[in-house]
Amino acid sequence: MADPTGLSPEGVGAGIAEVDACSLEIERKYDVIPAVICSMCCLFGIIYCFFGYRCFKAVMFLSGLMFGSVIIFLLCHKEHVLDTQLSVEASAGIGLGIGLLCGLVTMLVRSVGLFMTGLLLGLLLALAALLVTHQFFIPTTVWVPLGALLGSGMLFAVLTLQWQKMFTVLSTSVFGAAIMTVCADYFVEMLALAKHVYECLRLTPGPPLCWYSWVILGIWPTLSVIGVLVQWKLTDNSFSHTDVVLSRRQKRIQLMRIREKDAKKRQQAELPAKSARQTDWHRHFS
Repeated sequence: MADPTGLSPEGVGAGIAEVDACSLEIERKYDVIPAVICSMCCLFGIIYCFFGYRCFKAVMFLSGLMFGSVIIFLLCHKEHVLDTQLSVEASAGIGLGIGLLCGLVTMLVRSVGLFMTGLLLGLLLALAALLVTHQFFIPTTVWVPLGALLGSGMLFAVLTLQWQKMFTVLSTSVFGAAIMTVCADYFVEMLALAKHVYECLRLTPGPPLCWYSWVILGIWPTLSVIGVLVQWKLTDNSFSHTDVVLSRRQKRIQLMRIREKDAKKRQQAELPAKSARQTDWHRHFS
């Protein structure tokens, strides 16, 4: 029997395939907890991008907190721990606890914090390079993106330890801009760009990005450049995190010198009294 509509199943499938996915309306269903977390991360991104070097200790703590929490959360949520699958709440609690310890270490030990800051910069730059090259060439093995991420991360970590101020400003600006880009991606297209980046790391071919995804991605380099300019203008040569450490040492040295002077004055004041007592003692028994 002929189809009265004139459309066969093959024709329907072809018509659906020809529809441009970028022209479809995005279904946005926001949950309260992810939206609040995304808003807080956007605030942290603003602090990172424009005031990262000024808030040096706070940035070191937040870097260790976020890096440790995300890594531990993914390990606990994706892998079986003690032959049991942990819930999202339990994984988040464990990740937050270990992230707090990592944040304290990166804040108190300056070299560890600088290493972590440079590592984040290298990972982000390698991720951007992989995202661009994925549009033209897809590697055949997962070791290519993994090696690029690790190599770039270690390189910029060492460079940050050598040139601390310059790479700290660059890293905080790039990282803060990346956080704000992900937040914009969540509110506009429900993390479609983040999912595409994840598929690129897995070497999984997928549909090309839509034009609005490229617009959101363009926020990242734009805010990074603005953040570097703002931080460099604010910090200039009038502020350095090493000056804070030196000033604390100088205060300790000054306190030690003041105490030494007070001790010498007391000794000098006690000497005439002792000599007077000795002369009185000799006179009394002579």
